[in-house]
Order: sequence, then structure tokens, then C-alpha cells
Amino acid sequence: MEAGFWGLIAGLGLFLGALVGYFVELRHHVIATIMGFGGGVLISILSFDLMEEAYELTGFEMTAAGFLAGGLVFSTANWLLARHGAQNRKRCGQCVQQPSEEQHPGSGISLFLGALVDGIPESLVIGLSLIGGGMIPSATLAGFFLANVPQGLSSASGMKDARRSARYVLGAWGGLTLASGVAALLGYSIFGGLSTSMIALMSAFAAGGLLAMLTETMIPEAFDQASAFIGLITVTGFLAAFVILKISLH
Repeated sequence: MEAGFWGLIAGLGLFLGALVGYFVELRHHVIATIMGFGGGVLISILSFDLMEEAYELTGFEMTAAGFLAGGLVFSTANWLLARHGAQNRKRCGQCVQQPSEEQHPGSGISLFLGALVDGIPESLVIGLSLIGGGMIPSATLAGFFLANVPQGLSSASGMKDARRSARYVLGAWGGLTLASGVAALLGYSIFGGLSTSMIALMSAFAAGGLLAMLTETMIPEAFDQASAFIGLITVTGFLAAFVILKISLH
């Protein structure tokens, strides 16, 4: 239940972002700026939390194998979903238009499934952190929450531009928030009997999935017709998460 609760808290960033994205008119460069910051946060977390811990516990070979496997699984799932209308699920609609249901029947379900797949690595990390009486680092949880806000914001804005109703958009992101909690609970339940080294391997797997998700869905929105200094904004997000992670360790 604790894993489910923290998964729900992290996923709440998706719903809050969707609320803003649907009801507040934001220009693309503002959304891209927020997305760039969130991307920097995620890169910092997977670099200095997930990968570093996995390497210390299992060594280079297993960490590399888990990392590559995570990237392969996510990229394959994303490729399949893209063929059914979910390719631009994180786009705000002002630079790249999401498909409407009239243009691509069934794309609404694909968009939902795509967003669900995007959240699996994050929920897996939360569930794994609590195995054996552990605790998820507050910095990691805060980082996931912060990175989820721009994802919900950009995607909901794009869904609105594609003429999807408020009922659909908020229902979808509300459902995804609940799914984040359920996925974290399942991650804890399914992998609870694993050894420490296998848990570390799964953390590397999640890190690979997160990086693949970031590069295939978040970065295209952040850097398409981006505002000036978007690279610096991403660096700022990375540094903010790095500082929080290191402070939480002391």
C-alpha cells in the first residue's frame, strides 16, 4: 500500500499538468521550456540515482545489460504504439498536431496506452525502492513529480487542439495517475522476492526505459522550434535534481 501511495503521489504531477495544459492557453515555447527542465531532471535522476546504485551493487556488465534491455523494450513498445497513432502523444499541438479520432480512429486508446507505457519505468523504480523495508529517496520522488508535470501539460494541450473533450482528457490523465499507483504496488509485489543484485538490475532496466522515453517523447517537444537557451534550461533542471539528490544523502 505504501508503494501504491507513493506511486500515486508521483503520478499526481501528470494530472496537475493536464489540468493546466487543458484550461490554460500556453504558447509552445513556454511548454517547450518546461519540458526541457523536466527532461534535465529525469536525466539527473537516472544518472546519479538509478545507474550509480545499480553499478555499485552489480558491476558494469549487469548494469549495462539491464540498461540496454530497458531501452530496447521501451523503444519497441513505442514503435508499435506509434503505428497506431500515439507517436506524437507528448506534443502540444502548436508545432506538431496530434491526430484526432476522425483522422485516426482508435488513436485515443493508443494515446492512453502510450502514456501508460511511459510511466511504467518510473512506477517500477518506486516499487523496487521499498522492497526489504527500504524507502524511496525523497529527491527521486520529487524529481518524478516535477518531470511528470510537463508531460501531462504538453500532452493535454495537444489533445485539446486535436478536439478531444475535457471529459476524455481529464479522465485519461486521472486514470493514468491511478495507474501509476497500481503499477508501483504491482512492482513491489511482483519483484519483492528478488535478491539485491537483481533489484539493482531491474533499476538499470528502468533507467534504460526512462532514457528511451525521454529521448523519443519529451526531447522532441522541448527542442522543436525551441526558445533561446533551451539547452541551458535543461542543464538547470539537471543541476536542480543533482543538488537535491546529493543534499538528501547527507
